[in-house]
Amino acid sequence: MVGRMATVSGWVETVRAHKNVAFVMLRDGTGVVQAVVGRKDVSAETWERAATLAQEACVLLAGTIRADPRSPGGFEMGVSGIDVAGASDDYPLQPKEHGVEFLLDHRHLWLRSSRQRAGLRVRAEVEQAIHDFLYENEFVRVDTPILTGAIGESAGALFETDYFGQRAFLAQTGQLYVECACPAFRKVYCFGPTFRAEKSKTRRHLTEFWMVEPEVAFADSDENMDLQEAFVSYVVRRALERCEKELATLERDTTALEAVVPPFPRISYSEAVERLVAEGHPFDWGADLGAPEERRVSSWFGKPVFVHDYPKSAKAFYMKENPADPRTVLCNDLLAPEGYGEIVGGSQREDDHGRLLARIREGDLPEEAYGWYLDLRKFGTFPHSGFGLGLERTVGWITGRPHIRELVPFPRTINRLAP
Repeated sequence: MVGRMATVSGWVETVRAHKNVAFVMLRDGTGVVQAVVGRKDVSAETWERAATLAQEACVLLAGTIRADPRSPGGFEMGVSGIDVAGASDDYPLQPKEHGVEFLLDHRHLWLRSSRQRAGLRVRAEVEQAIHDFLYENEFVRVDTPILTGAIGESAGALFETDYFGQRAFLAQTGQLYVECACPAFRKVYCFGPTFRAEKSKTRRHLTEFWMVEPEVAFADSDENMDLQEAFVSYVVRRALERCEKELATLERDTTALEAVVPPFPRISYSEAVERLVAEGHPFDWGADLGAPEERRVSSWFGKPVFVHDYPKSAKAFYMKENPADPRTVLCNDLLAPEGYGEIVGGSQREDDHGRLLARIREGDLPEEAYGWYLDLRKFGTFPHSGFGLGLERTVGWITGRPHIRELVPFPRTINRLAP
């Protein structure tokens, strides 16, 4: 395009107007170009428009493309004409420090900033990598309901609603439903929004987040961890290969990401607790690992680490009892390094009808809501395993951002429902 005329439509990021020249940085969604307006090269009307352009005004710039190694990308536009498609007077987000709540109140505009664009582009690449890995490995996508009468996790973290006179809940997981599709397709997954009514304000929690949940027939707990290992390694590699510019914008040190290659370390919950106590960290066997414990365990290794075989009392009813230690279940959490904590939770599922029914009753769950789920164990039961990967936590770790609310276009937290 050097030496040729072009028209670029986009939004004004910045304008620097001097006595005889103005520099306009224009973003069109694919990148940013510097446009140079020479006062002697344009009409008086065009010069006046250039000098008065506001941040985020939508404009069409016409001009000649020329090479310039000092400009972003090595090229710039010599402007000959400016049309303003949409003015932007008193744009609220100025190039200065704003508080987080102010930025979240203006999230619909904050999305346009360079770091937010970079984070969301990494998110989009991670989503595509997830689909590509599973498609290439012959998984079938199964879309699961958001409204459900059966819970998959803690009853205390449910959003309840009336469904024409019946109790219904926003889905905490699609797992129970993809299990049903295993006998049809063997390897399946769902990918969509999930909801947890947890009154948590930590940097790792949202009330609405996206999760991908693969499920595999005839896979045991060890094979389940093998799959997670390959899956996470693939996703990280894709982000490194295709989001180099975005990760640089986010000032992400990618050294730790480059070390994310199989195999990942594996340590049992009991071994982890023993080591924590030996290091002077008070912890009682039987409790779930919290954020401080996860950070400590992940600090022992230079890459993601599996913690497996948690106590039965700390985990969900559908996890299979560990025959080697009936106090525990065949499950795992995958902890990301650098303090980002759990990004994956998985388990081998209980495939024995009697044991599953007993766990449902132990949890005081409504038996009638799980009749269809118990049918899987009555009609051709089979060993199977699966896991859930939280998208926002994973992208938060890959990008190195301090809070996952920046890695979802419109975050939902306990005090935020708008915009």
